Amino acid sequence: MIQPPFLQQGDTIYITAPAKAIEDSVVVEAKKTLETWGLIVRVAPHCLGRSAYFSGTDAERLADFQHGLDDPSIKAILCARGGYGCVRIVEELNWTSFQQNPKWIIGFSDVTVFHQKINQLGVESIHGIMPLGFTEGSVAAKETLKDSLFGTPNMLEAPYVLENITGEARGELVGGNMAIVTSLLGTPLSYSFNNNILVLEDIGEHVYKIDRMLYSLRLAGAFNQIKGLILGGFTDMEDTDVPFGKDIKELILEQVRDLGIPVAFDLPIGHISDNQALVFGRTAVLKVTETKTTLLI
Repeated sequence: MIQPPFLQQGDTIYITAPAKAIEDSVVVEAKKTLETWGLIVRVAPHCLGRSAYFSGTDAERLADFQHGLDDPSIKAILCARGGYGCVRIVEELNWTSFQQNPKWIIGFSDVTVFHQKINQLGVESIHGIMPLGFTEGSVAAKETLKDSLFGTPNMLEAPYVLENITGEARGELVGGNMAIVTSLLGTPLSYSFNNNILVLEDIGEHVYKIDRMLYSLRLAGAFNQIKGLILGGFTDMEDTDVPFGKDIKELILEQVRDLGIPVAFDLPIGHISDNQALVFGRTAVLKVTETKTTLLI
């Protein structure tokens, strides 16, 4: 995997909104923080716009993101938010300049679409906070993003969870938002799971939908190919009027309990305030013991 150049003070980072519209104040606060890191911040023309649900029309969002990919003075692209919309433009983008001069692309949630595209191009990317995380996120969420951008190695830790499966694995980090990961199965953007460590998180889904996604991954052969499984936040889960009868951890363990791979629940990743940064495409070491989980990136 190609590692984009780490940032230095004076480099330019570009904020663009490839999906849902975002409030001006959130971007302003993120800009202020990034400037304290010594970065020059540019905001895309339609980043603060609105076209129904989106920050702009497909053509406007496409043009904004394309400029970020093509402009050699831009060293990193921070997606303004997720929601939905990245898949509408990902295959219309021209990635030639990006492949010739890779740069960091940052985000999570719907930005999982871009992470997978970038992974297929053989380039690392950062799963981390977007502008809202600069105001509502933890100190660690901001610091791990800064470390990832400037080249300081990260180690994520989490307390022992009863449902964890102990063990150690080494592999490239792939995945992201579970709904997005499963939506890409069987498409040209489908994942290669072989010998990788799969990361999954989600928000606002019904329990039965999580079960369906797990079966999609199972039928795609994902669980038999991965070296390890990391579960981040599964926040604001909903149940049906007649309860499904099992919680998220039970459903996951049904699929992976007997595979002989380490499984780590509740890592600080996803739609939570402590959304710490990961570098997708990078080889990481996952250690799950009876006292804690560590992920060395």
